[in-house]
Amino acid sequence: MNLIKKEKDTLRETYKAKRHAMEPKLREERDLSICRAASELVSFRYADYILLYAATDDEIDVSYIAEAAWKSGKKVAFPRCDKESHTMSYHFVNSLDELSPEAYGISEPPADAPIYDSNTETGSAVCFVPGLLYDKAGFRLGYGKGFYDRYLSEFIGSKIGVVYSDYVVPTVPRGRYDISVDVLLTEKGTVAVKRKK
Repeated sequence: MNLIKKEKDTLRETYKAKRHAMEPKLREERDLSICRAASELVSFRYADYILLYAATDDEIDVSYIAEAAWKSGKKVAFPRCDKESHTMSYHFVNSLDELSPEAYGISEPPADAPIYDSNTETGSAVCFVPGLLYDKAGFRLGYGKGFYDRYLSEFIGSKIGVVYSDYVVPTVPRGRYDISVDVLLTEKGTVAVKRKK
C-alpha cells in the first residue's frame, strides 16, 4: 500500500505542475469545451439529478454544466465533506451563489440544504467526478482523501469522469477500494472506458 501511495504522490506532483503550467486562456477554452460536450450527453439530457463539484484551482471548471442543468429544469447538487469520517453528501442548491468555502477551502452548499438520497429519489442521476488523472479503465487519481471512492461505491447512477484528453493514461496505480467511472468526458468529447474481461 505504501508503494501505491508513493506512486500516486509522484504522479500528482507531475500532473499538478503540468496543469499549473497551462496557459489560462487555453485552460478556459478546454473547460468550456468539456462543459459543452457534457450538455450533449444522452445521460445528461435524460437525467433528473445532476451531481457536480465546485472546482478548485487544480480542477476543471464545470459551472457551465450547472447553469445548463438548471436551465433544463434539472435538480443540481454539490458535495459537503465531513473531515472526521472522510465521507461526503450531496446537497441541492438553486444557484452557484449558495456555495461558500468550507472544508479544505472548497466551496460547498449550506449544511441545511436538502440532501440528495438515491434511496428515495427515483429519477435518474449523473455524477460528474473530478480527477487529476484518469486511466483507460476509468480509474482516477484524485487528491488522496478518498471522499469520492467512498461515495461512488454506493452510487447507482451514471459516473462521468471529467479530465483533459492528455491526462488520460494507460493505467494509474490503484488500491482495492478505488472505484472506476462509466465514461470519461474530455475537451475532445467522450472516451469509452475499457473494462477488463
